[in-house]
Amino acid sequence: MFEVYAAVPDFVFTQGISRREAARVFEQSSETIVKMCRFSRPPGYVRPKPVEKPKLGPLLKLINAILEQDRTAPVKQRHTAKRIYESLRGLARFAGGYTAAKDRPGAWLRD
Repeated sequence: MFEVYAAVPDFVFTQGISRREAARVFEQSSETIVKMCRFSRPPGYVRPKPVEKPKLGPLLKLINAILEQDRTAPVKQRHTAKRIYESLRGLARFAGGYTAAKDRPGAWLRD
């Protein structure tokens, strides 16, 4: 795919072939050809809005408070993801699963 991505702008701009013809030759949609001409490398996927966390969202402040306290605690006394999950289930009546709490990116100091 990267070879095609590099060849399309050359085909269109250097050789002067139309984008419609490039779409036919490279067997891509015309929208894809326009993107290939606009960017020098594939732009990748960008999520239009952040992922919603209906169950974990209200508890993020509590989790962050626990993690802030753990920053000053000795390493052996810090909360693990499992301990925080169990605290959420007990104190805050968290109804979500362990993975929903554990997979919060960059949250856990120690697993």
